[in-house]
Amino acid sequence: MPTSHQQDRIQSRYGQAHSVKPPSSEAAAALFDHLLAHRTVRSLQSKALEEGMLEQLIAAAQSAASSSNLQTWSVVAVRDSERKARLASYAGNQAHIRECPLLLVWLADLSRLERIGDHIGQETAANQYLEMFLMACIDASLAAQNAVLCAEALGLGTVYIGAMRNKPESVIQELGLPPKVFPVFGLCVGYPKAEIETAVKPRLPQSVVLHLERYQHEHELASVQTYDQIMRQFQRSQAMAEIDWSLHSTQRVADARSLNGRDRLAEAIRAQGFPIR
Repeated sequence: MPTSHQQDRIQSRYGQAHSVKPPSSEAAAALFDHLLAHRTVRSLQSKALEEGMLEQLIAAAQSAASSSNLQTWSVVAVRDSERKARLASYAGNQAHIRECPLLLVWLADLSRLERIGDHIGQETAANQYLEMFLMACIDASLAAQNAVLCAEALGLGTVYIGAMRNKPESVIQELGLPPKVFPVFGLCVGYPKAEIETAVKPRLPQSVVLHLERYQHEHELASVQTYDQIMRQFQRSQAMAEIDWSLHSTQRVADARSLNGRDRLAEAIRAQGFPIR
């Protein structure tokens, strides 16, 4: 039988009781608990990370899966306050970018393979295709999530910054990125402010995202309507403006303006040396 703590973790993740059986082994249960406890932390102290933590995060990142072991990602660690302020101005002026002690900008990086190919006389023409750019973005994402899990285990908080793609040319110039390197997203890292408690945000029920054998959405609407109510309860508990998840999420993809400048992302990607065939 799940313990009350495990039941609380599962209920927090879904905002209601859910038929998820926790792992039986102690080690697996501890990891499962760690994963369920993930939350976004925007209120971060400016206090610098302990020595060695950055390298620990990168070691965890490099332990993630990498397609064909090509390792088509890199990351820029930004600590300089003026540089963080400029990057914040390109990414919607989010205060936590300026305030966090460490900003990691995760990169899709095909330039390394091209430099190595040039050095040994090997063609790298496949780097011009969409598959390779997509692979690099996936590699960067897997690496970053490993770093997040490591950060949380170290007592740190994190928040992803998708708005690093709002003005990619400015970010590219600020970080001195060569052709075939593109900023996929940022990640603020720091110690959470103890006086501000961040709750676990409920996710959609498994009945919406889990499909057995074939894709099925016949009963999706009822589950989403229930989730709308769960999210309203969460927003109320966090003193947030109440809005149905279904409305909030569809508004986010309503038109090009809702992309906050990212509607011209294909243009910026090609300008950075990715033909995307």
